[in-house]
Amino acid sequence: MSTETNTERGIVFRSTGSWYDVQDSSGKNIRCRIKGKMRLKGLRSTNPIAVGDAVQFIKSKDGTGSIDSIEDRRNYIVRKSVNLSKETHIVASNLDRAYLIVTIAKPRTSSGFIDRFLVTAEAYGIPTTIVFNKFDLLSSDKEAMLRQEELEGIYTRAGYETMRVSAESGLGIKDFREELNSGINLLSGHSGVGKSTIINLLIPGLELKTADVSESHSKGRHTTTFAEMFSVPGGGFIIDTPGIKGFGLVTLGKSTLSHHFPEFFTLLHDCKFNNCVHLDEPGCAVKKQVEEGKVSKERYSNYCDMYNTFEEGPYR
Repeated sequence: MSTETNTERGIVFRSTGSWYDVQDSSGKNIRCRIKGKMRLKGLRSTNPIAVGDAVQFIKSKDGTGSIDSIEDRRNYIVRKSVNLSKETHIVASNLDRAYLIVTIAKPRTSSGFIDRFLVTAEAYGIPTTIVFNKFDLLSSDKEAMLRQEELEGIYTRAGYETMRVSAESGLGIKDFREELNSGINLLSGHSGVGKSTIINLLIPGLELKTADVSESHSKGRHTTTFAEMFSVPGGGFIIDTPGIKGFGLVTLGKSTLSHHFPEFFTLLHDCKFNNCVHLDEPGCAVKKQVEEGKVSKERYSNYCDMYNTFEEGPYR
């Protein structure tokens, strides 16, 4: 029977459901389970511990460990839980920045998905950069290139940073690696957008599994099963996540949804009513700027869609 030693602090690098890889202060990964008492806290999520969490754990002589407690999170990001008895699944925590990988084609990332991700990140206080991958595929497609430039304009005007990369040609990968040289960074996006391929370029020798996009459905196949954190050469960390279809805004009120569209929120003080939700109210500054072309009609349309379907669950 193993004998336990003193409690140590570590960071969760990988979660597989029942086991967690926790990196100790020396950089060694310890396979840990959760102590039974942590399961009784009534957390409204399917996972009491997430990648990025700082935890206290106790090493055992058999080389494994048991997680005794979790430190308060600076922030976190969630998705819809597949377990209907729970509300959320925590994707990752203690993030310094999120990078949303999107593609114009093969597969196409909709602006509706982008906006739901951005609203979720805003709600949890996580700055986000939009990374356009597969830029090399657009050179022979004028329509796709125009769409790329249109989206870059929309999100730059809304206050977001954007980047262009190509996992195939290596375009922008060096600059991307420099962006990631400090802090904990989340990489997310639909399956098939090239997330794993990009990470393999950022961290040579890692060799994450990748899969081709389905020709019949133009959708990627899932290759990442569990969230996992990796060290980036030169500093910083990347958290790789499974391809995500829906993000949960379970802590967000419908009446304050617009507060998480930065370009809407800055105009709220110009609206006639201080509780304006920018739909049918007279004297709405947001609608006025949409009509004048100063605020994106597409972003506004996505907002209206999210607002009008909020009761159905904002996970579409």
